[in-house]
Amino acid sequence: MWIGFIEFDILLGDVHSLKAKRSVIRPLVSDLRRRFEVSAAEVDNQDLHRRAVVGAGLVAADRQHVVDVLDRVERYVAVRPEVELLSARPRILSSED
Repeated sequence: MWIGFIEFDILLGDVHSLKAKRSVIRPLVSDLRRRFEVSAAEVDNQDLHRRAVVGAGLVAADRQHVVDVLDRVERYVAVRPEVELLSARPRILSSED
């Protein structure tokens, strides 16, 4: 069994309140869940209105599948016009670890 996850440090553009932040982050998280069939959530910086950390993860029997999905998720977040991707930190673990 392979477990993969990725954390995105995101800078939000023209956002001046937590309510406006939610209007950007919620659709992003929802899109990740729907398009890539991963678990996704805002995992840090919930109290900052221009920064967010979003995480996505999955479990699969094949390591290459995990790598492929995480790569596609990263590319998807990187091209979103409403966010600036500051960093992406992927990690892949085996159940043998």
